[in-house]
Amino acid sequence: MIKRRSMGWQVVLVIITLGLYAIYWFYVTSKEMIEYRKLEGSAGVWTVLALIPFVQLYAYWKQGGAVEALTEGKYNQLLVFLAWVVFTPVGWFITQTELNTRATD
Repeated sequence: MIKRRSMGWQVVLVIITLGLYAIYWFYVTSKEMIEYRKLEGSAGVWTVLALIPFVQLYAYWKQGGAVEALTEGKYNQLLVFLAWVVFTPVGWFITQTELNTRATD
């Protein structure tokens, strides 16, 4: 089940928790996309890898692939990956916006 999340509240939560919410968000949204599209991979592994410098590129690549699968090609994996690497809020916005359009709650 995909949960609708407010971008404004997410920014507030990231600030209040000093970034810890961003880690939680990466995990739960990865898990939602994996389950929704029945993808191979582990949200937990991707999240742990996202915390390790340079290795995080692999996690961003996998997240980008999940967004591409979620949107059925509307967003290219490379585009989402580059968004995460160059300006993370854009990757975050693309991912959450697309999840919100598919939210079931």
